[in-house]
Amino acid sequence: MDLLVGDDERSHGGDRSNDAAGAAGPRRYGAAVPTADRSGPELAVADLAVLDADGEDVVFDATEAREFLSLTGGLEAATVSACPGCRSRILAVVALVDLLDDAPPFARAGELLELADEAPTLHVYVRDLGQRCTHRQWRDPGAEEWSDLMVQLAGPAIVR
Repeated sequence: MDLLVGDDERSHGGDRSNDAAGAAGPRRYGAAVPTADRSGPELAVADLAVLDADGEDVVFDATEAREFLSLTGGLEAATVSACPGCRSRILAVVALVDLLDDAPPFARAGELLELADEAPTLHVYVRDLGQRCTHRQWRDPGAEEWSDLMVQLAGPAIVR
């Protein structure tokens, strides 16, 4: 069981005389919630995402991303615009399909082909989740298209 921070439904302070643990137990805040078993192999961390304008995506962990990029030549043949500071880029859908058809088979190719086939626009977008980048060096018109879509998919900002 893990505790959720910010659960103010439970009593705080007092002499804890009504608390089953009494004063002997450690003070714990939050609601006890069962969590997934984390004793198994390391959980994969998202490293690279390929997404369409509707937000449908195929997400790769670091190992899958390396394999995908090496088998597709870094996606250069399908790239319309790219940030020079990271792996974020815009891909032409038709060129991506051709690139995947020409590449050696790999595990996620079918998912990418489906994403490209069902994309609502002529572009799909690659977002580098593995590193922080401000994209300040990305100066061609594609930078604005990519940025506008990422903002649109993120939803309205909480803090203005």
